[in-house]
Amino acid sequence: MSEVPEGQFYTKEHEWIRVEGDEVIIGITDHAQNALTDIVYIELPDGGETLGDMDEFAIVESVKSASPIFAPLAGEITAVNESLEDEPELMNSDPYGAGWIIRMKLENPDALSTLMSAADYKAEIGE
Repeated sequence: MSEVPEGQFYTKEHEWIRVEGDEVIIGITDHAQNALTDIVYIELPDGGETLGDMDEFAIVESVKSASPIFAPLAGEITAVNESLEDEPELMNSDPYGAGWIIRMKLENPDALSTLMSAADYKAEIGE
C-alpha cells in the first residue's frame, strides 16, 4: 500500500501538492516513485519560471523509464529543490519530505479545489 498523507492535494498524474502559507510545494507521490523504481536523475526547472496548468516542468529518470512531471496548476516557481541534482533518490526515500521538487505561488489558489483529496487519490490508484 502506498503512503497517501491526508491534508494534501493529488493529481491523476501522481503529483502531490501541499499548501504552506501563500505557496504550494509539489512532488511526486509514493505510488509514483514505487512505479518508477530507483530514480537516478531529475531535470529540474529554473526558479522564477511561470507555468500554465499542466505544463511540463521536470523530467524524472529511473532505471526503468523517463517520466515528465506536470504543474497541476498555473503559477510561478519560487524555489527548486537543488538537493535533487546530487541526490535524486530522495524522491524514493522521502517523497513527501526531502524529495519535494518545486515551490510555487499559484495564479489562482481557489483552483486547488479542482484537485483530488487523499481519499480520492487512494480510489484513483485502487488502494
